[in-house]
Amino acid sequence: MAHIPTGLVSHSRKVCNFYKRVIRHIESINHELDEIRYQAVLMRSQFDKNKDIKDFRVAKKLLCNGEEELFLKQHWQYKKFPESPGGVAYQREHPLPDSLLDYWDPIEKAKYPKYFALREKRKLEYEEFYKKEYERKTS
Repeated sequence: MAHIPTGLVSHSRKVCNFYKRVIRHIESINHELDEIRYQAVLMRSQFDKNKDIKDFRVAKKLLCNGEEELFLKQHWQYKKFPESPGGVAYQREHPLPDSLLDYWDPIEKAKYPKYFALREKRKLEYEEFYKKEYERKTS
């Protein structure tokens, strides 16, 4: 499933997201921690310099210009966390099959009696449905 934001996003949230993307860009182009931190401090001072702008049109124009500049300077191998959307391990963990619960020890099943009673009932219902729906009709 794709990551699709829903609802309205405020200007301050857009600026925060943009700041995070700028920091990830700095981390992508630099490999030394002290240089990354220095560039991040310089970038934060740029953001702080413009944080008290009262005219929304000017603030929006600054944000659009900044996003365009980031897009043009974007690193070819942009830093992404492995578990985030677009990362190498995103949605890599597969759910375990439900049939594994059949191999639980009766002592383990005794801890959850209501769950396993309902589960057995549902299994029987599914077997009846399957036989009714898919069993070959003999002539």
